[in-house]
Amino acid sequence: MSRLVLASGSRWRHQLLDRLGIPYTWRSPNIDESAQPGESPSALVHRLALAKAACVAADYPAHLIIGSDQVAVCEGEILGKPGSISAAQAQLARFSQRRVSFLTGLALIDTANNRHWVGHERYDVLFRQLTQTEIAHYVERERPLDCAGSFRMEGLGIALFEKLEGDDPNTLIGLPLIRLCAMLREAGLDPLAASG
Repeated sequence: MSRLVLASGSRWRHQLLDRLGIPYTWRSPNIDESAQPGESPSALVHRLALAKAACVAADYPAHLIIGSDQVAVCEGEILGKPGSISAAQAQLARFSQRRVSFLTGLALIDTANNRHWVGHERYDVLFRQLTQTEIAHYVERERPLDCAGSFRMEGLGIALFEKLEGDDPNTLIGLPLIRLCAMLREAGLDPLAASG
């Protein structure tokens, strides 16, 4: 059995973690992802990433458990997954010619040694000017209803942008691999030497 556990059912996070070549298992956590009153975007993604990992920790007593969560922030407002076509179109219309920050929280729980790491990465997107027709076509083609920000960076979403700014483009997809590799090394699992 693998020592690494991904607390996520997201196929995008699975694809990102697959890049490291470390055997892992996964479990989709069931938590309330609502923001608490007055909670900052960074506090929210820290709390939710840790909560996702903690949700499955009891079933994995000698493992390293990864949790991650992402929000979009536009003009100071936290925006989550749109959930519907009309909400996705409204989000993208709002983003036209604006800078939107994406904060991705990352947590790693070491259940064997009762310790954890938590942090977040920020990635900024400058959207180009988008027409209602472009937005409608995009949402119809990709159906990004389960994505913070209403787009899939790993798909056609790249056509919506004028500029991207950040340290790790994987952050925008939902799992900051540079930060994750650093956490794994601190926990004693070097991705370049790992076999499980």
